[in-house]
Amino acid sequence: MEKKYVLLYPRVTEKTNRVIETENKIVFVVSSNSTKEEIKREFERTYGQKVSKVNVIRTMKGEKLAYVKLAEAGKAADLAMRLKIL
Repeated sequence: MEKKYVLLYPRVTEKTNRVIETENKIVFVVSSNSTKEEIKREFERTYGQKVSKVNVIRTMKGEKLAYVKLAEAGKAADLAMRLKIL
């Protein structure tokens, strides 16, 4: 059985930094065939943070972005610091 990668890498732009600080969300580029449930399960297992909501969009370049809202306030900034995004 082939291992399926869901979370590819965090997206780092000025907009995503603002989203981290103001909305308690962190943005990841995810595999094109992953679902919201798979993204939520993989994020909680990998980073040990409780997720309250996942929104998914596709960019004009064809990337699939997941906006992951964390349940606890301020935890997105803490995780971004741990991942060396902020």
